[in-house]
Amino acid sequence: MNKFNNTVSFIRDQFKTPEAFIPLHEPRFKGKERKYLIDAIDSTFVSSVGAYVDKFEKMMCEITGAQYAVATVNGTSALHAALIVAGVKPEDEVITQPLTFVATANAIAYTGAKPVFTDVDRDTMGLSPAKLQTYLQENYSKKDGGAFHNKSGNRVAACVPMHTFGLPCRIDKIQHICEEWGIPLIEDSAESLGSTYKGRHTGTFGKLGVFSFNGNKTVTSGGGGAIVTDNEELAKLAKHITTTAKKPHKWEYIHDHVGYNYRMPNLNAALACAQLEQLDYYIENKRELAKSYRDFFNNTGIGFVTEIEGGFSNYWLNAVYLKNREERDQFLAFTNEQGVMTRPIWQLMNKLKMYRDCMTGDLEHAEWLEDRIVNIPSSVRV
Repeated sequence: MNKFNNTVSFIRDQFKTPEAFIPLHEPRFKGKERKYLIDAIDSTFVSSVGAYVDKFEKMMCEITGAQYAVATVNGTSALHAALIVAGVKPEDEVITQPLTFVATANAIAYTGAKPVFTDVDRDTMGLSPAKLQTYLQENYSKKDGGAFHNKSGNRVAACVPMHTFGLPCRIDKIQHICEEWGIPLIEDSAESLGSTYKGRHTGTFGKLGVFSFNGNKTVTSGGGGAIVTDNEELAKLAKHITTTAKKPHKWEYIHDHVGYNYRMPNLNAALACAQLEQLDYYIENKRELAKSYRDFFNNTGIGFVTEIEGGFSNYWLNAVYLKNREERDQFLAFTNEQGVMTRPIWQLMNKLKMYRDCMTGDLEHAEWLEDRIVNIPSSVRV
């Protein structure tokens, strides 16, 4: 337990809290959050229409380089809407990774489509392009400009890789494979605001990308999400269906599509705008913490997960890997008993009862990571 003791001491030193409980990731409110919130309240526009919603969408375009952004109430709703506007239908198949937060699979299920789980790369913890290509070649055929399952005949309507903990996956290779097979690419970038791969922001490689602004994210709006795209038609449709699909009219209520009440409220957008103004500082701070962790863990026998070549990570949640599940569980028990919050990576989606019958490829890397990965405190240091 000596190396665990040293780890706890090091983490406490980083956050300058010799005794207090250290959370995994807590928000920081050091900018104009209060000012913007009061301004939104004074404007009386506190719901889904307001100047801060428009400002938030503009800021997301500036940050990501996307031409269009659509604000939503959370990241899950953003992914659900993105899947719909990309054309995902009931009984379609959507390929994604098994090592992800459950919202990724849930959003696919909302559409009536079936998640298909292919393996991740061990170093990125994100969808593996090599495993994706192999799975497609073994189980699908190219027809009518798309990919169709050899046995069921079902269409692959989308591929949804996720940038795990803010670490960019090999998204350019995934993009190439999706183009080769005629599969729309939708990036789950919920955790990777501010992360880039080969100089390009995550979420902008695919047809659409989605982000989350939950309370535990690098930038928070309390609850919030965003869709980004370079396709004007998709952006307009996304905004339309996330605002109950109401057609403009001075007084009539005319709806022309199954719509959703997914619009981000102006109050949340006000908070988000103040937070986005501090994004560069947050990422610089978090990357400095990641470097400190990396240097420390080099000599402990505990591995530290770092960005791959070409990747620039926001290091939303720092992650370490232990020797096996037994040591992982010992580490989790010891750190949490000492008041340092740590959490294991998610249980694989194909092991959850609602997704046990979904098709899967060989998941050796995901299973290896599931047994070993632990997140450690990653808040912006003050």
